[in-house]
Amino acid sequence: MTEIQPFTIDIPPAEIEDLKTRLTKARWPEVEPVDDWSQGVPISYHQEFCQYWANEYDWFDTQDRLNQYTQHTAHLDGLNIHFLHVRSSHSTARALLLTHGWPGSIIEFLKIIGPLTEPTKFGGNAEDACHIICPSLPGFGFSDKPTKPGWDVPRIATAWDNLMVLLGYDRYYAQGGDWGSGVTTAIGIQNKGHCQGVHVNMPTAGPTKEALKNPTAADQRILDRIAKFSAWGAGYHKQQSTRPQTLGYGLADSPVGQSAWILEKFYAWTDCDGHPENVLGRDELIDNIMFYWLTNSGASSARLYWETFNPTVVHAKPEKVTLPAGVSVFPEETMAGPRSWSERGYTNLIYWNELDKGGHFAAFEQPELFVQEMRNWLRVLPQ
Repeated sequence: MTEIQPFTIDIPPAEIEDLKTRLTKARWPEVEPVDDWSQGVPISYHQEFCQYWANEYDWFDTQDRLNQYTQHTAHLDGLNIHFLHVRSSHSTARALLLTHGWPGSIIEFLKIIGPLTEPTKFGGNAEDACHIICPSLPGFGFSDKPTKPGWDVPRIATAWDNLMVLLGYDRYYAQGGDWGSGVTTAIGIQNKGHCQGVHVNMPTAGPTKEALKNPTAADQRILDRIAKFSAWGAGYHKQQSTRPQTLGYGLADSPVGQSAWILEKFYAWTDCDGHPENVLGRDELIDNIMFYWLTNSGASSARLYWETFNPTVVHAKPEKVTLPAGVSVFPEETMAGPRSWSERGYTNLIYWNELDKGGHFAAFEQPELFVQEMRNWLRVLPQ
């Protein structure tokens, strides 16, 4: 088998018709007895959302836009991995690997590809140019689903490094949020000699001993946020890390169930002032959900939690990243602690910035700010 094959997204119209039928014939629960999102996605909004999805949303418009980008699959460690590969016209461009997380997809990066690859058209300099590589995680989107256990974060990091070398990038830079942060960090830990620097927008370093013993105001703010998340926001995490298959039956059968499972996180994790459509368009939200529905990847994407957090996993002591590292902290990122927390894991932390707006899906929510963060980070990296 040739290791790299061209790829075009081509969803049969019959699949869209089936989706519309499921949306219009859905059986709904009763109205929630609260007037907010505290029990989950409000039924009035979700019914309106799904009605729009069935009657007005046009997947084929999105498919056409995606197919304007160069896409391939690469055969890596037994799986075909789907990725976008957009090369810059600038000869000095650096290769930048972008990794998404859950419940995101490569859809998160579409608004930043142009400014990163062709910066002189978007207020930047030629020296800011990047070749962009956006793979879909195993079990996500149009990448293959693992059929055996073992596809954990370090294995994905190794596959990503192999992908970059396969594409001819002996030197590259890596960025990620959510699972992408974990994969990017693992690339830095493995340090196979090709990645020259890493950047994350979800640093997952836990609190320092001093922060637990004698917290500053900044420490306490994040400790309180983590405690709230553990009490009220981590149910999905426990379910996906222990019983992804059980969850998967509902997600595979019902687009209403799949969309609610994802929408709730876009409400909770974005800097949206109380409603996800305050920061992202309805079509954008559906585009991302479609990457799960059309590929039937509700269960397979959840299994990455099982690979990492199921109770039988024995975690090795965290290793350190010695590569040059950067961190951008967007204010509604749940897990982003003060710099002192991250400095223990990233021992060569050369870039740190705390922004005034944005959340967990940083590139999706605040593309202009995210692009500027990429430029600022890359500018201070050693050449």
